[in-house]
Amino acid sequence: MQRLILLRHGKAERESMSGDDHARRLTPRGRRDALEAGQRLAEMGFVPDLALVSDAARTQETWESLQPVCEACQVRIDPSLYHAEAQTVLDRVREAADGAGTILVIGHNPGLHELVLRLLIEGGASSDLLNTARSRFPTSAAAVFLFNGQGRPVYDGLMMPPRGGFD
Repeated sequence: MQRLILLRHGKAERESMSGDDHARRLTPRGRRDALEAGQRLAEMGFVPDLALVSDAARTQETWESLQPVCEACQVRIDPSLYHAEAQTVLDRVREAADGAGTILVIGHNPGLHELVLRLLIEGGASSDLLNTARSRFPTSAAAVFLFNGQGRPVYDGLMMPPRGGFD
């Protein structure tokens, strides 16, 4: 793996019809923002070879919304990514790393946010960048990292949607 993209799912409904958090779906804004996030990542040249997606409804719908800009990407639905801690996400990425140039993870906070901060710190990010990343990692936010020959992360981009979405 040369590049890792961590993408938080799009804006989701507060509750599902069943009351099950796992079944919460995207709102119309969430679908629009997910597509916009995918388009912006593609415009910046960040197109994944492999997507690792939590099995929650909102993460799968996020993938479906941005799939048109990632047509050649393989996808793996991974139940262990549902509300996974940062280390679990990183373990899944490392397990999938062989043969993939760019891996996209679509998951949940707080685990994704914690992993973003961890990789920024390991990569020696500036205090300004760390403060920006610490302040929030909202729905449809993405963080991109390159990995050097020693496997050390290097910050490559942070995409934060404006408050209220990309509209």
